[in-house]
Amino acid sequence: MKQVITPEQHYHYENEARNAGYKLIAGGDEAGRGPWAGPVTAAIVILPEEPCIVGLNDSKKLTRNQRKELFEEIKEKAVAYGIGWATAEEIDKINILEATRLAFKRAFEQLNPQPDYVLLDFIKLPWLRLPHQAFAKGETLSASVAAASILAKESRDIEMERLALEYPQYAFDAHKGYGTAAHMKALKKYGPCPLHRVSFKPIKALLEEINGQKEGKKKDVGLFDL
Repeated sequence: MKQVITPEQHYHYENEARNAGYKLIAGGDEAGRGPWAGPVTAAIVILPEEPCIVGLNDSKKLTRNQRKELFEEIKEKAVAYGIGWATAEEIDKINILEATRLAFKRAFEQLNPQPDYVLLDFIKLPWLRLPHQAFAKGETLSASVAAASILAKESRDIEMERLALEYPQYAFDAHKGYGTAAHMKALKKYGPCPLHRVSFKPIKALLEEINGQKEGKKKDVGLFDL
């Protein structure tokens, strides 16, 4: 039987923090750690103290239409929110974990007012000096983290749809940069583009294969020169 989270349970961690004396409680979550292409996105949201947004949930459990509607409602009703990004180039340079932390930092810096307590979906942010708590399945257990989950995922989806216009051969609008058979087929046909994370194993292996084929062709040409 599917467990239903009541509104009281969904705001349990927020209420717990308020009972401890904190007033501005933020929730943070990310989207796009796993894809082969595109940025990683993080969002941090401060919701009003009184629950006013119906339907908050883990963004992955919502339909696209539900997510779109909640995306606009959260931005309209939030006390503050920030959406941060780290590019594929930054991911390759500093690794996906550090790039995710960087995206969170950029989102945090946009918040006005700043929170005095932060709830996170199971990620440690060494730069965060405020009292905070990170726990698994945060987007299911905390309304604030759920709101951040929706902002992060929908923002990234919109960005990948925009990037699909620049690189139509990869169909980023369909798979959002994630690893699919269609994505790999396009990669084998066209090779990676600047949006691809070349440090990720599937892309790295493909580049090694392409470079190996090129090296083989050079050797073949050399044989004919003898």
